Amino acid sequence: MRRRTQERARPSRRTIAAAMSGLALTGALGAWDAAPLNQANAGVATHAAVGYGWPLKPFHSAHPVRGNFGDPRMIFHGTPTAATLYRGSAGVSFHRGADIYGPRGAKVYPVRSGTVVFQSASHINVRSLDGTVFEYWHIGSYLPLGTIVRAEKTVLGTIGRSDHVDLTEVQDGHAVNPLSPGHLTPYRDKTHPFVAAIRLQSDNAGHVMFPGFVRGSVWLVAEAFDKPSPAVPGSWHGLPVAPALVSWRIQAASGKVVVPAHAAVDFRTSEPSNNAFWSVYARGTLQNMTVFGNHLSYMQPGSYLYLLSPKKFDTHSLPDGVYNLVVTATDIRGNASSRSLRFTIHNKPGWA
Repeated sequence: MRRRTQERARPSRRTIAAAMSGLALTGALGAWDAAPLNQANAGVATHAAVGYGWPLKPFHSAHPVRGNFGDPRMIFHGTPTAATLYRGSAGVSFHRGADIYGPRGAKVYPVRSGTVVFQSASHINVRSLDGTVFEYWHIGSYLPLGTIVRAEKTVLGTIGRSDHVDLTEVQDGHAVNPLSPGHLTPYRDKTHPFVAAIRLQSDNAGHVMFPGFVRGSVWLVAEAFDKPSPAVPGSWHGLPVAPALVSWRIQAASGKVVVPAHAAVDFRTSEPSNNAFWSVYARGTLQNMTVFGNHLSYMQPGSYLYLLSPKKFDTHSLPDGVYNLVVTATDIRGNASSRSLRFTIHNKPGWA
């Protein structure tokens, strides 16, 4: 199938930043590395003082969210084959907002009052009094620059055939998670994400190792996902979204923790820069309805594979023996589930 227009590349950040009179939309978050779980996202600014309503009517009722902050976004430059998936080039990025479902023609309103600082035929940016910029993507909008807009009053535009509006919140030049507490409200989620699989790999190209005999350095990989709550109607029904947090630890067979909990990725407030994409997501990852060249994988679910560490784990750091790799996926409201993989380290010479 031909690719849909709603997931095509956005205008360049440089173009948008210039139109916003010097306000930087995005900034490098620095090189990302695995960190102990209690240090994840330390120092990230999240100064949303008061929550805001939804950009669609009814403003104070939750709407389905079909795309989470941090979801993989990718367009592969090749045919829809395993070779392209694992070794081909692709345009990749982290999703910077929340995709809110709405029917075609639905009116989109500002979540906070402010001034229009960027406008195009497909998206519009509004800067509020505290400097926070809200971006509304995939809507038809024709308000001129400098227009004063009022929350829940001014119509910014209407949803097109994409059946959603992408709401992005930018503070101090960094995109922040609009589903975090104190931001988009009301938002409730009583379901829990899933850790679907854990595996040890010899490389970052899908070659799985036998867990009963592991030696040397290995990649730690987990597949984890969440499901939208409430459910999304239409062609995106049942498709997964990224958990807010994926963490891991290693325990001895006795249950003693020998490698403390680390965050593989933490989308609860911020996200890494796009150049760290392949240090977070493992090769083999697919976004929902992935594009391969001109082919759209219509209604096909994504597969979210996480590198638990951006570098190989050296099994020499532990004595030979039996261990459990425990992976936990947590959503933005703290619902969590875990899965474990038992493996044996055997670095001493020989096979017995």
